[in-house]
Amino acid sequence: MPLPARLHRRTLPLAAVALAASVLAGSAQADTPSPADPTLAADLDAILANPVMAGAETAVQVVDLSSGQVVYQHQADAYLTPASTMKTITSAAALDLLGPDYKFTTEVRTAGTRKGSVLNGDLVLRGGGDPSLLPQDLDDLAAKVAAAGVTEVKGRLLADGSRYDNVPFGPGWAWDDEPYSYSPQISGLTVATDNEYVMDTVKVTVTPGKEGEAAKVDLYPAEAPLKFNGKITTGAAGSAQSANVERQRGVNVLNLTGSVPAGGSPASFIATVEDPARYTGQVFAGALARHGVKVGKGVAAATGQETSTALASHDSHPLAELMPPLLKLSNNGIAEHLTKEMGKVKGGAGTWTAGVNQIGAFLKANGLSNPAGRQVDGSGLSRYDLVTAGKMTGLLKVAADKPWFKSWYEALPIAGNPARMVGGTLATRMVGTPAANNVHAKTGSMSGVDNISGYATAPDGRKLAFTVMVNNYAGARPRAALDAVAVRLAAGPAKTPAAKVAPRNAPALMAPSGDLPAAPATRWDDCETIGRC
Repeated sequence: MPLPARLHRRTLPLAAVALAASVLAGSAQADTPSPADPTLAADLDAILANPVMAGAETAVQVVDLSSGQVVYQHQADAYLTPASTMKTITSAAALDLLGPDYKFTTEVRTAGTRKGSVLNGDLVLRGGGDPSLLPQDLDDLAAKVAAAGVTEVKGRLLADGSRYDNVPFGPGWAWDDEPYSYSPQISGLTVATDNEYVMDTVKVTVTPGKEGEAAKVDLYPAEAPLKFNGKITTGAAGSAQSANVERQRGVNVLNLTGSVPAGGSPASFIATVEDPARYTGQVFAGALARHGVKVGKGVAAATGQETSTALASHDSHPLAELMPPLLKLSNNGIAEHLTKEMGKVKGGAGTWTAGVNQIGAFLKANGLSNPAGRQVDGSGLSRYDLVTAGKMTGLLKVAADKPWFKSWYEALPIAGNPARMVGGTLATRMVGTPAANNVHAKTGSMSGVDNISGYATAPDGRKLAFTVMVNNYAGARPRAALDAVAVRLAAGPAKTPAAKVAPRNAPALMAPSGDLPAAPATRWDDCETIGRC
């Protein structure tokens, strides 16, 4: 993706960095190694000297949490693209401003008059911004409608996503990401397909038939308003699986290509759906039909101004319980819903501008407003976002003193732990090193961007907060060097010979295995790492 000229990165010389303000303000202090580990600066300097980092812009800061001292830094005041590490800022602000017990409420309301079991008017499904609403939750709501005695709706089912504005994509999001699950449309009413809460998506399952026949293609939820273009054939037994499912931009049409081998396992894909509020309404309409509630005039969009009466409701899990899928699996949709929800609850408008303003107020209240940087969304999907390593580490320091810190800390990916909902995006990184089950950190990558920000416990028990940001690399991915920094912090001196850190070969632009289509997945490390985002 070409970078606009306005996305300028500034790199500060180390001497200038040493003159900056305190960590709590999110900037750099003097480069003075901690007496407890006098070799740290030399070891980290050696890691950053790895040839894989040549030509890239690199920023690092390490802080001893007990003393607040900066024990190492390099270019800590340089503005760089945070990618998914932005979610640490958004999630911390949400826990602070909304509270860990905050819940989203989805309502079913009546707009009309009831006569016995008949509603003469419309039924309204009013979204409350819930990023975790599932088909089963909609089924439960339909059961409540039936239990309330309604069996027929003479009017329409109105899908109301008006809690948030009608801008579905964040500033600077790439248009060619739109079909893929990491770039969902944001609405006040949306539905996810499973408890990882990948919202505004449909699961597509391709089942082989007999050789030469078309494969069977199924959707979940079945009510998803998608049409097919083309077909996927069944190839010979043992042939390569080349099936691909990709939504056409701007319309609910899936392009089907390739083949699956006869006798093979079904292939699965995930695609986004156009107009999430209407999509959710259609899934709810199917649930109503299963529970014996007939809707006479189909699904339509609500204006948000309808006069209505509450009939049934569903509450989400508390916000603290949404942190693991948000942080461990780097769920972009949840981050954006939290951003707009903060805007709605604290600023009166469910918009990105209002939400980002509230996040800025949180940072200012906690001494993290300088340097200013730039935030335009909640997930870091936009390349317009700019932040410093010092500010990221300053946030980690502030968070450690918050009453919600323990649940937030445990929601961060844990290095080298293979359990999906424990290790998350770090499940396969730093395995078998002192960092495994020690480092808790958020990852974030796009093409040319690789970052990590979190916590490590040193062998002497010191708690260290660290951020490593690498931008504008064009060759091999520097991930091994990033991990080497984290391992060095967890291992102490003489455990990680930095000179031996070997760069990984740069991965090709290929789809991850699993349930994503052939997307340009290396724009987003969490797609590459876990096959979902």
